[in-house]
Amino acid sequence: MRVSFTVNGRPQEADDVWEGESLLYVLRERLGLPGSKNACEQGECGSCTVRLDGVPVCSCLVAAGQAQDRRVDTVEGLAGEGGELSPIQQAFVDAGAVQCGFCTPGLLVAADELLEHNPSPSDGDIREALSGNLCRCTGYEKILDAVRLAAARTGQAV
Repeated sequence: MRVSFTVNGRPQEADDVWEGESLLYVLRERLGLPGSKNACEQGECGSCTVRLDGVPVCSCLVAAGQAQDRRVDTVEGLAGEGGELSPIQQAFVDAGAVQCGFCTPGLLVAADELLEHNPSPSDGDIREALSGNLCRCTGYEKILDAVRLAAARTGQAV
């Protein structure tokens, strides 16, 4: 089957998609967008988090056909047209919230979604928004610092 959808604001198509093929596979292998990571394939770790029509989802659990005629936003779509980092991406760098980087794309997508809908989140709000994303390298403090920093830089007090 052919799947047509919008990825990071651009129309995309993938041909010969098997009906059981995941959105994650199509993004990484067919469209060349490797930012979303393939870790658990069970929706437990969050490393493959993307937004589907604005809602964060584990793309490993979404059949590619479910994205037909919908909008998908990946970590690659966070950066500006010239490649400049988004506020949340820059905050992750500045706060030292990136270690091995495997969980980072999912955390960035989840944090960006949080700040879009709650520009002044409490620590509890941040923890809840990121609760579906596992990181094996950090104690999460630098990640929380990064979200607080991004909120502060976008004019919101945390």
